Amino acid sequence: MADKEWDACYDFVIVGSGGGSMVSALVAKDHGKSVLILEKQAKVGGSTGFSGGVLWIPANPLMAREGLPDSCERARAYFDAAVPYSGPGSTPERREAYLRTGPEMVEYLQSKGMKFKRPEGFSDYYDHLPGGEPRSRSLVAELFDINELKEWKDRLSIYPGAPLRLGLDELPGLLLMKRTWKGKAAALRLGLRLLLMRLSGKDLRGAGGALQGRMLQIALRENIPIWPNTPVSDFIVDDGRVTGVVAHRNGAPLRIQARNGVLINAGGFARNLEMRRQYGRQPASTDWTMANPGDTGEMIQATLRLDATVDCMDTAIWGVTSLGPGGLYPEGAHGVDGRPLPFGHHFDISFPHVILVDQDGQRFCNEAGSHMDIGEIMYEHQRQAGRSIPGWAIIESRHRERYLWGSVFGKTPDSWLSSGYMIRADSIEDLARQCNIDLGRLHATIERFNGFCRSGVDADFQRGGKAFDRCHGDPTVKPNPNLGAIEKPPFFAVRTYPSDVGTFGGLVTDADARVLRKDGSPIPGLYATGNSTASVMGRTYVGGGASIGASFIFGYRAALHAVG
Repeated sequence: MADKEWDACYDFVIVGSGGGSMVSALVAKDHGKSVLILEKQAKVGGSTGFSGGVLWIPANPLMAREGLPDSCERARAYFDAAVPYSGPGSTPERREAYLRTGPEMVEYLQSKGMKFKRPEGFSDYYDHLPGGEPRSRSLVAELFDINELKEWKDRLSIYPGAPLRLGLDELPGLLLMKRTWKGKAAALRLGLRLLLMRLSGKDLRGAGGALQGRMLQIALRENIPIWPNTPVSDFIVDDGRVTGVVAHRNGAPLRIQARNGVLINAGGFARNLEMRRQYGRQPASTDWTMANPGDTGEMIQATLRLDATVDCMDTAIWGVTSLGPGGLYPEGAHGVDGRPLPFGHHFDISFPHVILVDQDGQRFCNEAGSHMDIGEIMYEHQRQAGRSIPGWAIIESRHRERYLWGSVFGKTPDSWLSSGYMIRADSIEDLARQCNIDLGRLHATIERFNGFCRSGVDADFQRGGKAFDRCHGDPTVKPNPNLGAIEKPPFFAVRTYPSDVGTFGGLVTDADARVLRKDGSPIPGLYATGNSTASVMGRTYVGGGASIGASFIFGYRAALHAVG
């Protein structure tokens, strides 16, 4: 296979093993090409395996099958309304390629045995805009028994928190188990599922574990070679064309030829503090991220040495996390392996009886809105006033009795209070004093917010005004399922920070995923997709699965272009 110049020879070499890698490898192999996937970590699946495992695909075949009308034209109207950014990573050509290719890519994966389902109620994040879809353009994988992977089971990249034995579409209902019959039914289904798993010996997983478990199973069935523990350090270039990579396996360097090209799908740089300080907004810390441990940016750095251009490097797939005094992790903020795992509060802050305020006690965002928006607003507010990082979550007693916070449902661990992570007070006056928040401003903020709760209309930030907000609310709370007053003691406060699940900026690519130079020309033989690239969405998350959808779609297009 190899000649004297090369240690191994393939037609198409893929660096990284996220979702876009698997689909790209399958396409290239179907066109008669030899393919190799290289993964620097011991586990295969990348950031997609860590994720919720959702793909945003407008006009997808499952929508058509279920009689939910959609079209590329309608989706384009929404895309353009939701994404005002028009930088080099989000050109009209890339947007059109995303929308036109998505349904075709889904049909292709279904033909390979992929089992998708459409989670009803996964609204577009801005469903109120022209073309917005309140029901769902998103897709998730059906639950998957990872025991089917056999010896590859322990090599699958899965979110290191408590095993998710349910689909992400079941989670919002389950979180209302204390409030609604639908929630109680979801809890009963989960209990029965756990019992059946115990009796059958199955190890069912949802979210990213289900998606990447199924993708890995298909890739293995198609005899796609995958080499874990094989980092790539550089590209091999001949007359301006990328013809291979330098990898390291079993302690030895390897020169691997890539006759038709190399695809980068190695994630971003969320865990590279030096790069975050160079490119990202401040303050920032790798202690706040929930990203895949392999998200360290080496392939972006290697590509920059080839005169590649980048865009939106100060943007990430934001969310909200919380820490104790001095940045200490609270009890429960760790994975099953014992390593730190920051809390994510996307659902927590959408429920009633909680608000986010800055250090002056002023609200600054729609707490039930897009997680991406909240992070962007938090940083912009910090830039203008320097008072939102950290900010504060102000939580009322009914929230702590009814809903999730971090890893704990419906109660407050003693250690959260004794460590100072969560501050408790019997009055707003005492809470403001303990948090060093201006009492007058906090009082005014809460009084105004409580008025919104009575009227059902958030005149400041329109919380609960979109279907997306309401699908993460409590329908038993009237007149607005996302608005609950802050008035019944005790009251609680927690320091909040901008977190992320990965960076959202990176290499600029064209509609066929070719990496572009600073002059706009493509680097021959080099492609990129996923979080290694500047998102086609710019600085916006249009709906659940926006990043994974792009990884799959442009991985698919990269292979089609590479094989000609």
